[in-house]
Amino acid sequence: PLISGSRSSKTFKPKKNIPEGSHQYELLKHAEATLGSGNLRQAVMLPEGEDLNEWIAVNTVDFFNQINMLYGTITEFCTETSCPVMSAGPRYEYHWADGTNIKKPIKCSAPKYIDYLMTWVQDQLDDETLFPSKIGVPFPKNFMSVAKTILKRLFRVYAHIYHQHFDSVMRLQEEAHLNTSFKHFIFFVQEFNLIDRRELAPLQELIEKLGSKDR
Repeated sequence: PLISGSRSSKTFKPKKNIPEGSHQYELLKHAEATLGSGNLRQAVMLPEGEDLNEWIAVNTVDFFNQINMLYGTITEFCTETSCPVMSAGPRYEYHWADGTNIKKPIKCSAPKYIDYLMTWVQDQLDDETLFPSKIGVPFPKNFMSVAKTILKRLFRVYAHIYHQHFDSVMRLQEEAHLNTSFKHFIFFVQEFNLIDRRELAPLQELIEKLGSKDR
């Protein structure tokens, strides 16, 4: 491919590493191995005897890293000028609020929105009370709702890339990579019912297409 090394390895935010030797690391390795089998519906299922929260945590970190990398390849095309609002096609526009620092949703450019979003996700993932990395430390009672909010927001980055930057993705020959990552993400959130159908509307046709190929 034509991608120069510097370009594809440019990450947008630091990668979130799962500590080696930990149980979550083993789970991540399991996830990678089953993905290799090519059956994504099977790959997203909860492995036997595993904790659902932990499985969702490991995969959420993995999706954060994947989206980070995918968005990193197109950041130079996603600018204040090219994307003055955070949108996913003409019908969907997103305004940012995180409920703590910014309570009232603000209209901002896509690069700014995605920066807010990824920084917010990273803060959640780094919070040991929400995403405990130590064995035996329980997940908080609100873990599921936190994970759902994270995944709902990460979906918006996929939606923006598909709607506004797919031509750049094609030029970089990254579309297979993007499609595989998104398909994995969608099968995962469908398996555990993590994102409301309404939220998925901007990419509904693509989601149906990806699903029908796999039945």
